[in-house]
Amino acid sequence: MMSGNVERSVFGTLSTGLTVECVSLAWPGGLEVRIITLGAAVQALFVPDAAGERADVVLGHDDPEDYMADRQFFGATIGRFSNRIAGARFQLDGEAVQLLANEGANVLHGGQEGFDHKLWTIEDLVAEPEPFVRLSLVSPDGDQGFPGALKASVTYRLTAPTELSMTFEATADRPTVVGMTHHGYFNLGGVEHPHSVLDHHLHIPAERFLAVKAGLIPDGEPRFVDGTPFDFRQSKPIGRDLRHVDEQVLIAHGIDHCFCLSDQASEEPRLIARLEDPHSGRVLELLSDQPGLQFYTGNMLDGSWAGKYGQIARQGDALCLEPQAWPDAPNRLDFPSARLDPGETYRHRSIYRFSAETTGAR
Repeated sequence: MMSGNVERSVFGTLSTGLTVECVSLAWPGGLEVRIITLGAAVQALFVPDAAGERADVVLGHDDPEDYMADRQFFGATIGRFSNRIAGARFQLDGEAVQLLANEGANVLHGGQEGFDHKLWTIEDLVAEPEPFVRLSLVSPDGDQGFPGALKASVTYRLTAPTELSMTFEATADRPTVVGMTHHGYFNLGGVEHPHSVLDHHLHIPAERFLAVKAGLIPDGEPRFVDGTPFDFRQSKPIGRDLRHVDEQVLIAHGIDHCFCLSDQASEEPRLIARLEDPHSGRVLELLSDQPGLQFYTGNMLDGSWAGKYGQIARQGDALCLEPQAWPDAPNRLDFPSARLDPGETYRHRSIYRFSAETTGAR
């Protein structure tokens, strides 16, 4: 039976003197993923096309200090709560919880010192039969204002030659809220010399999405996607409807919205998105047990940073598909709950399944 490879190395050193490590998981002829301990982030992900030619399909940096200076969350594990919490506050058991705002009056992706800025610990590293690495983090009571000491982990596992599984888990010593996710920026054509992802074809089997108001906070109840640029129930080029005049597209400068997949987490991961690149033939099928999917067209990529391969990223160079809880869930009793109580275990599992079609097969 073919087995995978695991390598552990030093990625770099932060200005504080702390060392950032890198773990590489690989299948011969299949995927290679490189995970760094800073933010438990995917720094690179090499995926073969139909001819076996591999390309790196995610944005990232080569220097750990760039992750600290430029907070675009490239490939990071997000927590404690992904997306936005309105007003940087919520009520829990009748008590007001005040968080540390980091995006105007709101909290985005866990606060200024969220999980993406933390140095995670490598807990386990195994090569056979399925190569995997498990990283862990302890977030103390009051971290960014969140109640309770939280023990979190993320496991990256190659469950097949072209399949990457991510499992997030957390426990707490008092009631709190948790919603973790992976914040990868994908371009299936490769980020070395990217084509626009607006040419990618996307399918999201969601009938509803969350409209937003100023600050990208959910505005009212979920709306139906019918007759809007947010209807991806049939696969279509991402850019096809983005130039149509639509209030929601104008507010977000593109798409940065949660697609409502279900009213609660599912027992097992199911297909929540299918992304195809007609140029390379690479296909990503994303499966998850989460109730929401945040689709983001990279609207804030403005050419102001340089990443791997000497490339400067602009809007349209990459996109994010983030399985997660619905945004602002701690303030919305009508949304799927993000509450975690002592004795419970938060779990989130997502699977990134890659394949390739002969170019022009569509």
